[in-house]
Amino acid sequence: MTKVITKFTRNVPHWQPRVKPVDLKEASAEQLDALKVTPSNTKVSEYVLTLAHDVESLKVRSPLFNGIMYDKGGMSRAERELGALGASMVNHCIYCAAVHAARHAQLEKSTEVTDKLFRDGPRADLGPRDRAIFDFAVALSETPSQAGPDHMAALKDAGLDEAEVLDLILSASLFGWANRLMHVLGDPVRLPETAS
Repeated sequence: MTKVITKFTRNVPHWQPRVKPVDLKEASAEQLDALKVTPSNTKVSEYVLTLAHDVESLKVRSPLFNGIMYDKGGMSRAERELGALGASMVNHCIYCAAVHAARHAQLEKSTEVTDKLFRDGPRADLGPRDRAIFDFAVALSETPSQAGPDHMAALKDAGLDEAEVLDLILSASLFGWANRLMHVLGDPVRLPETAS
């Protein structure tokens, strides 16, 4: 029996799809072609294999994801993860929040920011740059029109340039969309052998 996870954590749960993922051994040539560019360029997850049922969307989604989260220049990788984490916390996507929190901690070589956010919530005591990034991502994710001039001023005061602000908008927006797909297509669970 599996247990659905409902609390934010850096321990990435298993994502259990409700739709049977594409089996690589049975995948069509079109599906295999769409799967060539996976989001992390390292492996094909059950989530991506589930998305492979819609080949045309996946062929566009994976390069877009890679460009937003992994391209060089602009905002740092850790800050993009923080923006995605803000969106995922607003949308209560346990799986995505865990992935982004774990990546942020890995990239920063520190769990301080994610510990504070998961312990104290969105009003956690963060440094000025992290605070501006997180607040903007949260406002954009709650209601896009809430991310207004005060948020932009805070980002500029924290030292972000236009390219970094664009990266933040893209990372938070990407996960506003991805979180909703994950909610509909599956659940974050602890498998019996990893349950604690």
